[in-house]
Amino acid sequence: MTGRFVRLAEAGREPVRFELDGRPAEALAGDTLLVAILNNGNSVRSSEFGEDRRAGFCLMGACQDCWVWTAAGERLRSCTTVLEEGMRIVTTQPEASWAKVA
Repeated sequence: MTGRFVRLAEAGREPVRFELDGRPAEALAGDTLLVAILNNGNSVRSSEFGEDRRAGFCLMGACQDCWVWTAAGERLRSCTTVLEEGMRIVTTQPEASWAKVA
């Protein structure tokens, strides 16, 4: 899959394997989650306010546009979190899949 980001330099770092929305993915040691996600796809998550997809905005932890979750439900800011081997990342807000109570 071709991602939104294209790596131009520092391609010699060690590969790091992780899971993205249940699929195997790979990035490089030292990459943030945002870089890893956008190298593997075109967006980071869905907007809470509609069907639009989000891809980060400020790239420095201020705008709140890059939140993702671990498979266990922990919320992470992808632009400031360094990818670790074996991470299981989910780009859909866990509450969005919960059943609505009438």
